[in-house]
This record gives sequence, structure tokens and C-alpha cells, in this order.
Amino acid sequence: MSAGIAPKSTAHHHTSWARVSTPVSGAVAENSGLEIAAKLAESFGAHLNVLFTPPDPAELAPWLGEGFMGTVQMAALDGLKNAADEAEAAAREVYEAIAYPDKAFSFLKSPVWQDLATEVRLSDLVVFGADSARGRGLLAEAFQQVLMEERAGVFIARQPLEVGGVALVAWDGKEPSSRAARRAVPLLKKASKVVIAGAPVGDAPADLGRLAQYYAHHGLTTEIDLLSKGNDLVGALVEANQRHNAQYMVAGAFGRSRLREFAFGGTTRALLQNTSLNLYMAH
Repeated sequence: MSAGIAPKSTAHHHTSWARVSTPVSGAVAENSGLEIAAKLAESFGAHLNVLFTPPDPAELAPWLGEGFMGTVQMAALDGLKNAADEAEAAAREVYEAIAYPDKAFSFLKSPVWQDLATEVRLSDLVVFGADSARGRGLLAEAFQQVLMEERAGVFIARQPLEVGGVALVAWDGKEPSSRAARRAVPLLKKASKVVIAGAPVGDAPADLGRLAQYYAHHGLTTEIDLLSKGNDLVGALVEANQRHNAQYMVAGAFGRSRLREFAFGGTTRALLQNTSLNLYMAH
């Protein structure tokens, strides 16, 4: 089932994105994410902010103890510094190969998380690769913190991206998905088509037409795809993404504050762990 709502001619301007940040750790798996971050920045004429995020010596402090520094402790710190130097060189090499000129490379200082948080708070979009979103690699914890604690708009880059292609917005009317749907507007304005997808859930299912009307005020033409009611919502969303040949999905991130475990709700966890979609998420 689908329907279309045309935009109003008096649509007002929505703020564009001017600063796109992407944390990197020097891992080869991050290279495609860095390229997609550059593509997103270029599509907005935005500044690309590449943040080298090293292992933090401060996190070794409880193990090293206070006062006397023995041979083992010194060796551990030296090893950490050498690994960080090698990783930084690898990350810089990939960074230098990016043709987009409006870019900068920064080495985050200890305490690394606080430095990263400051950068994220002054960014319009933060881009992570697939491994980080699945809880793998050196940036897995940073991903959780950026998405859940800083509540940043995050793009999870997994596949080659055409910014001007079709976009699919998964919406259930609740706060996280509505926040993601609102904050993605600058990106959605570049899409060739925006599809709003959702399934009847609960006693008072969301009216997808209400989001379509909101988008119309922003000058967006949308199509509604009302999915069948069933147990496998994630499967239905993935199938809709494929059916519409969408370049990315916009979805809300559910869950409470970050725990030591990967503490996301079922739908969010399934999208992050079991799919290969490009995702724009906000919590």
C-alpha cells in the first residue's frame, strides 16, 4: 500500500549540515566508512572532521597503580604508544588519499572520551563504520557513547552510498524514531524519493500520514509504505528497504543509558547486528 503527499509551496528552509565528523582508529575496516563520510560532507559542502581516536593511557591507570612505575608498567605504556603511532600513520595515509579538500585530521588527547565528546557536540553528523556499530573494534564503545549518551545524529556506513538516491524512514510515532526522522531532514532533502515505512504496532498504531505532512512542510514529497502487521518488524523493514532500492534507512535508537554491555533494545540491536544496511540513527 502506498500513497503520496506533495509538499507545500511555502515550505521553509531547514538548516543544512556544516560539519561532519568521523572517528577513526587506523583499522582497515574503517576505510569505506571514511570514504562515505567524505561523500556526505561533500554533498553538503561541509567540513570533514577526521578524529583519530587512540587507546587511552588513562584507562590503564587503575592497573598501573599510583607512585612507582615498574618495568612491566613502562613496557605496557611504551607498547600502547607504539601501537597508537602505527595506527595513526595508517589512518593518516587513508585520510591523505581523500580528494575532498575541506578536511582536517585531529589526534584526540587523553582523556580521549572527553575530547571526542567535545568534538561530537559541535558536529552535525557523526559517521561510523560497520564494525563499530556491531560492537567490534576499538571504536565500539565510542559508538555507543556518541549515539546513546551524546544523542548525536549518527550515520552507520556499510555499503557504497548514493546520497541522491531513495531514502526509507522507519517510523512508529515514538520519541526516538521521531527524533531521527526530524534530524535527518537535511539529508532527506537530497534524496530522489523518501519512503515512510511502518507497521501497525500496539493498540494505537501511528498514522504514517502525520509524518508525511510534517515532511511536506519541509518541502519533501513522500510515499507511504504500510507494512503488514507481524512478528518480524526488522525483516519487514529490511525487505522494504530492498524493495524500494533505498540507499539508507532512517531509524530511532532505543535503549537506556549505556551499560558495559551493548545495551540496545531488540529492534535497534537487530538493525545494528544483523543487517548490512546504511543507517541514519538518533536516540
